[in-house]
Amino acid sequence: MSTTDTATAVAARPSRPLGRLRAGRAARRALLIVGRALGIVVPVFVLATIVTFALGAASGLSPAAALSGDEASPERIAAIEAELGLDQPIIVQYFAWMRGLLTGDLGVSWYNHFPVAGLIGERFAITASIAGLALVLAIVLGVGLGVLAIAFRGRAVDRAVTAVSTGLSTLPPFVVSIGLIVLLSVWLRLLPSSGYVPPTEDPVLWLKLILMPAIALSLDPAAEIARQLRTGVVHVYEQNYIVGARVRGLSPARILWVHAIRNGAGPTVAILGMKIPTLLGGAVVTETIFSMPGFGMLAADSALRGDVPVVQGTLVVAVVLVLAFSLLVNGLLGSLQPATRREARDA
Repeated sequence: MSTTDTATAVAARPSRPLGRLRAGRAARRALLIVGRALGIVVPVFVLATIVTFALGAASGLSPAAALSGDEASPERIAAIEAELGLDQPIIVQYFAWMRGLLTGDLGVSWYNHFPVAGLIGERFAITASIAGLALVLAIVLGVGLGVLAIAFRGRAVDRAVTAVSTGLSTLPPFVVSIGLIVLLSVWLRLLPSSGYVPPTEDPVLWLKLILMPAIALSLDPAAEIARQLRTGVVHVYEQNYIVGARVRGLSPARILWVHAIRNGAGPTVAILGMKIPTLLGGAVVTETIFSMPGFGMLAADSALRGDVPVVQGTLVVAVVLVLAFSLLVNGLLGSLQPATRREARDA
């Protein structure tokens, strides 16, 4: 073996333990992140299911009288309640309900006897399309206004963006919805005011129908994104590494998009995660105003009919969505902010 080969072999020996050490650290870091996430998500989910089930039990509603119809009698009602397990202690009913949840069985509607999971699946696509478009519009409009305020910070444009954002955040979705109907449907006749068609039947009409509800839902998150992005990035512009980037001759665009926004977007991403429940809650109002048979309208109609399994199912699905988006936002924060990664690595 030559001298060069020997030196290469000697130099290569430490790399194997070092590689295993790095892989072990990465595995431990991943397990730590997953453990922390489960430590938050699991208790919140269990607490949410307890509250959801307790609300249904506290309502005192029972399908027995409706199912028995004209032949309702105390004996008949008692037999139906025994068949559905409603005569069991509340804790037994809860664990039976939880077993169904964990297997994807959300129960059966008291109103039409259809599986709750199927009803939610049919309606959720409508709400997801509206909320998804609203999220895209909110990010585009909010980031655009925020960057505009940052580029002209301290000037009239900055103050105008701040005033517009503050005004938009005070408008509730139902007021915006009514205003959009009057403006875009009644006066300008650009968009239909109500109804829904699947995108597979008429994609253009589908987009027109979901556009106004999405705009109504997007204005408040857009205003919050603009304000938080402007505040966070302006604070970052005062840091020493931004001054150093200017001294090194980096372009203003590179400083803004690569250094300032990446480090100053943490509050914006956090507020975006907090707005996801607002989008789901606002869907109840906007779907009612625009007569769209979505997830929110299903929950509202079921609550009015006293259809407890459907209401509980929609609440559980909403909780799962909120928790999933919270995990997504936390992961995005960790990838955006190097300080967050260092904190997780050093923990």
